[in-house]
Amino acid sequence: MQKLSRKNTLFVSLTLFSLFFGAGNLIFPPFLGESSGSHTMLSLAGFYITAVCFPIFAVIAISKHRGLFPLASKVHPKFALVFTFLIYLSIGPLLGIPRAGSLPFEMAVAPFLGSLARYQQIGLFLFTFVFFTIAYFISKNPTKLVDRMGKVLTPLLLVLMIIVFVGSFIKPFDGFTTPIGNYQTTPFVQGFLDGYLTMDTIAALNFGLVIAQIIQSLGITEESDVVKNTVRSGLFAGVLLMIVYGSLAYLGALSGHAYGYSEHGAQTLAHIITHIFGPVGVLLLAIIFTLACLTTSVGLITSCSQYFSSKTRYSYKNWVIAISIWSFITSNLGLSKILKISVPLLEAIYPIAMVLIVLSFLELFAELKHSVYKATIGVTTLMSMVSIIDVYVFTNGSLLKGVPLNGQGLAWVVPAVISFVLIQMNHSFKDKKKNATTVHS
Repeated sequence: MQKLSRKNTLFVSLTLFSLFFGAGNLIFPPFLGESSGSHTMLSLAGFYITAVCFPIFAVIAISKHRGLFPLASKVHPKFALVFTFLIYLSIGPLLGIPRAGSLPFEMAVAPFLGSLARYQQIGLFLFTFVFFTIAYFISKNPTKLVDRMGKVLTPLLLVLMIIVFVGSFIKPFDGFTTPIGNYQTTPFVQGFLDGYLTMDTIAALNFGLVIAQIIQSLGITEESDVVKNTVRSGLFAGVLLMIVYGSLAYLGALSGHAYGYSEHGAQTLAHIITHIFGPVGVLLLAIIFTLACLTTSVGLITSCSQYFSSKTRYSYKNWVIAISIWSFITSNLGLSKILKISVPLLEAIYPIAMVLIVLSFLELFAELKHSVYKATIGVTTLMSMVSIIDVYVFTNGSLLKGVPLNGQGLAWVVPAVISFVLIQMNHSFKDKKKNATTVHS
């Protein structure tokens, strides 16, 4: 087996970590901790499944199938075409990249402008211009991602996070908050649903091929060895994500006792950092947010450009330019309108992505026919679409009333499991009958 050196494995793992770790990954764990209080560990357990395990599984699955399209084609080539296009479009230029450019300014800079608030639009323009210029230059050559992100940006981001965590012991908080809302009654399920908000499972369907290509550029040529090295790097990145999420959630649970419940995670994080470092914490917060969003933007620009260049006559560099310019413009003009369209789209395709990943891993233990993929994904797609209509059109939950787990936003789970079990049992029965007939004849 061809193995990456420990040094290269570390750098690839750090690169994968940085691709995942954006603004949402910074703000959701402390908010979860603040809302969960003494139930933080239970909420984290659910959060880890959808925010860590599924994304890492997705990277491995995409590496194994050499891309999202071949994996999705197990359902149907036409489904693969539409699903892949929606994944890249929604997590990339339609939502993910523009949001990553504007969020650092809106959450870590704008709230502290004070008397300069009237110049906020100009400030956003200048900030996003510099942001996407840097993102463009880093993204131009995807083979250099390890050098630029794994060796420079990610270690810098982790050092800043360590400074924050160590600082919490120097100037500690008093105690945990009392759980509120669903975090009090069903903390594990709420944590599981909160993991959706990172959107990392969908992003991982883009990043899997990027990581595989990086590993190949480091001299690993055999396909099976690329997958094995992806697993090693993915596991290390997953452990690192769990440590960082756990630390942020812990600080969030403590900060709530001192500052009360926040409106959103950015406010929670601001409370944590200003409590520890005072006014200088504002600058530290801005740097952390910017680095986290920059690394994620680079990963999304790279993966989307690779995909669109493979499907069109335009080169990779042309797509990097186009996506960078589009994201710069969109982050300044009309992002809120695009969010209204994009968020329901992401909520619709997230369950489909999760089921597709689960099916790809079940193949490690049993052969799955195309009909299993078709039925399970078909039912999941139907339930997911009906759920979105129920929430955003009818707004009263009447369409799926009585469906198990509908109240928790998981109405698709039981129908998907039932369809999988029934179709798989049917195939197993037919195979046994066929083998018995062969033996008797």
